[in-house]
Amino acid sequence: MLALWLVLSGLFLYLECIYHISGFGFKLVNPLFTIFVIMAWAAVETMLVMVAKGRGKKILFQIFLWWSIFWTVAQTTYLHIFKQPMLWEAVFRGGQDALTNYWREALTGFMEVSPYVIAMVVPGIIICVLLHKKKWKLPEFKVLSFMRVLLTLVVFVSSSFVFMAVGKATDSDYYENYTDFFDPLTVAEDMGVHPMLQRDTVLSVKQAVENAAYKSKKKQQAKNPTPGVPTPGPAAPSPTPQATADPGTEHAEGEPTETGEPVPQASPTPEVFVPSPNVFALDQETLLSLADNKKQNWLAEYIINDPPTMTNEYTGIFEGYNLIFLTAEGFSPYAVREDKTPTLYHLIHTGFVFNNYYVPLWQTSTSDGEYVNNTGLIPDGQFSMRKSASNAMPYTMAGFFNRTGIQSRAYHNNSLSYYDRHVTHPNLGYLFKACNLGDLDEAQYGQYVFEMETSKRWPASDYQMMISTMPEYVNDERFYTYYMTVSGHMNYNFKGNSMSALNKDAVADLDMSENARAYIACHIELDKALEYILEQLKEAGQLEKTVIVMSADHYPYAMTSEQYEELAGKSLSGGKDLFRNNLILWNVQFEENPVVIDKPCCSVDILPTLLNLFGFEFDSRMYAGRDIFSTDEGLVIFNDRSFVTDGVIYNRKTKETIWLKDGEGNLIVPQDQQEAYLAQKQQLVKDRYQFSAYILQENYYQDVEEARIRE
Repeated sequence: MLALWLVLSGLFLYLECIYHISGFGFKLVNPLFTIFVIMAWAAVETMLVMVAKGRGKKILFQIFLWWSIFWTVAQTTYLHIFKQPMLWEAVFRGGQDALTNYWREALTGFMEVSPYVIAMVVPGIIICVLLHKKKWKLPEFKVLSFMRVLLTLVVFVSSSFVFMAVGKATDSDYYENYTDFFDPLTVAEDMGVHPMLQRDTVLSVKQAVENAAYKSKKKQQAKNPTPGVPTPGPAAPSPTPQATADPGTEHAEGEPTETGEPVPQASPTPEVFVPSPNVFALDQETLLSLADNKKQNWLAEYIINDPPTMTNEYTGIFEGYNLIFLTAEGFSPYAVREDKTPTLYHLIHTGFVFNNYYVPLWQTSTSDGEYVNNTGLIPDGQFSMRKSASNAMPYTMAGFFNRTGIQSRAYHNNSLSYYDRHVTHPNLGYLFKACNLGDLDEAQYGQYVFEMETSKRWPASDYQMMISTMPEYVNDERFYTYYMTVSGHMNYNFKGNSMSALNKDAVADLDMSENARAYIACHIELDKALEYILEQLKEAGQLEKTVIVMSADHYPYAMTSEQYEELAGKSLSGGKDLFRNNLILWNVQFEENPVVIDKPCCSVDILPTLLNLFGFEFDSRMYAGRDIFSTDEGLVIFNDRSFVTDGVIYNRKTKETIWLKDGEGNLIVPQDQQEAYLAQKQQLVKDRYQFSAYILQENYYQDVEEARIRE
């Protein structure tokens, strides 16, 4: 009995060490909770093997043995590729996506961590050989031995609870990371992959139970509908937007003149400007009365007490304009070179120029990047976009455009089904199309596929996507179009990346590694796409009244630190430089006289900023981000709740604070105010995280809509 428990415990600890070294190097960890979890886990498996009989004993042990090794290998590979631990959500909802779309990346990642894989497999082989040669035997069931193992289990489980209780009492980071603000990457890095798996398993089971209860409640409501309340039918794959404006939701759009001329250029802001709050008229009593749990009550009170942003000199300058918004796959400012990507260079350095813009890396990389760009919310765990598919999402850019009678469109040069975009994007308000079906039925979804020359290549061409899709809308009187690009997708080489190979000759003169040259080469295809957009807009007479917006989904995390710094040509170790990026916000009227913004801002700020610029009446309290042009202090929030403000760069993991200075060398936050300032920003970041999570978990926009006062 003791031998079996020690073997399993030793194996788990060994796997934990290899995983940590492969992903985080020799960084020190807090080992206590990991040891408690592993010892308890080993005790459970020991008891199960003991009670098994005959051949089943050996089979069960082999399952435990190889499952532990297989799971750690999978976690190691996933962490290496995606820079995040693999959660159950990714296994059950993203596993097929990864196998069908990212098998090349998965294979490459597996090969790169193969030395660690071998190190993990060897102990399993040795144990099996010893068992086969009968050098070691599995224990038979004995009451006294079983009770000893049970006592061991109780001791270590109790120890784990005590450890967490101490963390709660002392307000320790490890308690918060593990419980209230579960951060899988930080837990895996600081405590271990086994504690991360345990917490994820508990949360997944809890979520499954809640989902089952929710579906049961909905089924019961469908059977016994409330009198006077219509029962919702199944959602169509691409719903037609409402053609009539929602009173009180946005300003009246600019109408064509009697001569049929297009909407005129934005007029200068009046000399006398009186700011007004960006809020909806809400019945606060109704909002509070609708709360039927602690989360909803917290949300109601937060919204009521949250100071809104105010209108400003840029409010409505693009009212009546068109919008083309791109989320650029794996985009980085270091892909931009005046000689190689001239259109990108031009758009970044004219129009609105953002000198302090960041794109954090979230848990589900691309999907979460899209979620942030489209919702102005911080993702809650993994696959937030998928989770939002069953929620009311009226406050997206697509929703606001749709309520003016404009059909919002979205395109992607990959499969229709990937990340369930055929469900999520229509729910955001888009008529969504892709260049191939994926695993969907052609009879049902064939109308949502556009033909494209390079649809079978990996990755496909952004330029060809524009050629295939722009004719569908560019001659419309007004339009809003969203693109998710793919040409910049990893891996960055000339053999496995078709766009890098296509533009290989264009970067042949660069004195850089293949990785860096291939990265720039595949972004030349994005540059061609943007050049084509400008050409077609000009030809259609739409250039003057169209705004171009582009932000990344994430930085190219497939690169190693050394590779990314080679691409950048500098060290990226200071502050949060790894996540610095470019935001394109461009219209031709600002081409000659760019507007330079030094305020810290990030992708979560895009939506409220655009709503302000386009003159929509919106409620700033509905978002985690803020209008960049508002008087609110800049705030950039990262996945681990580190942050950047006008006055400080704060790294929550290392507790490092870099206090910033103004142009004259003076501290922006005086030294005697720094402690209070930091505490206030830490609480604000927590609140924005909590707000975003609860909005998603509670489908809370539905309650807000019910509490709105409309004339």
